[in-house]
Amino acid sequence: MNDGYHEFENVELLSGVVLPRVRLAFATCGKLNAERSNAVLFPTWFSSTHHKNAWLIGLNKPLNPEHYFIICVDLIGNGLSTSPSNTDPPFDGPRFPEVHILDNVRLQRRLLIERFKIESLQLVIGRSMGAQTAFQWAVSFPSQVRRMFALCGSSRTTPHNYAFIDSLEAALKADCRWNGGDYISPPIDGLRAIGKAYAAWAMSPEFYRLNLHLRNAATIDDYLERQWANNFTHCDANNLLAMMRTWKTADISTDPSFQGDWQAALKAITCQAIVMPSRTDQYFPPEDSAAAAMFMPNAELRVLDSAWGHRAGSPGSDPTDIATVEAAIADLLKR
Repeated sequence: MNDGYHEFENVELLSGVVLPRVRLAFATCGKLNAERSNAVLFPTWFSSTHHKNAWLIGLNKPLNPEHYFIICVDLIGNGLSTSPSNTDPPFDGPRFPEVHILDNVRLQRRLLIERFKIESLQLVIGRSMGAQTAFQWAVSFPSQVRRMFALCGSSRTTPHNYAFIDSLEAALKADCRWNGGDYISPPIDGLRAIGKAYAAWAMSPEFYRLNLHLRNAATIDDYLERQWANNFTHCDANNLLAMMRTWKTADISTDPSFQGDWQAALKAITCQAIVMPSRTDQYFPPEDSAAAAMFMPNAELRVLDSAWGHRAGSPGSDPTDIATVEAAIADLLKR
């Protein structure tokens, strides 16, 4: 992948706050054709960076760089793009403003036009918060998106999902080092608490019932310590909170064109789409995906039959699940 940054000045956010300078981090793979018609946009997800998007990219993968120009773009708040940890006062740390998924999408569109002169996309693909971003793209710029693939993500954050995110925020802020976000040293206990909480939510009850957690661990405590306790300790706490706020407010109908009408926003997604929830995902359950897909004119709902919960089909998960995801993307790209 070829890494890069693109900067914008005086960016007005959906909240009305103006950030003097915003940068998007990104990486590209493949070559843009002469017609600039082979672009694929692949946004990141919560706490992730573009490096983790590589699991679906390769010569033997559906996102083949010999055929497509793939842009993996980092969401605001992830530490590489503009984030609380790399923003100057008065918007540094806990003073960082609320950023919506739509703010990300508008800047991503500018990135494509200003940096690459790309006016349309063969595919927008994402998982989790990246899937929320893909939904927003297809709603807000329907004429520029030919296909959309949403893996384990939603068109809006439900109250149940909101409650989950709020519990993570509370766990982090309970650390005595938190200090209102102006911490001197990282609130490591809070960051570890988030990791432990994620272990119960990201993986399904079925995952544990089948003892899949014991494949590389001797006990449940060993698994939690090895796989989850330090999962977020490398992250800046304010960055995580900024992304949590973005996740909490995710709703495609926030686009002013739809004035909060979620069904109307879904009906505006006219591109070919596959919505792929995991059967056992506890915070993006298949019922929510089915409720959205029924209003999308050209959407197919494919439920990933996996015990891996929210992590189904993600990097390092069950190879069979990943193969199913790859097959679905390949099918979509033939349409």
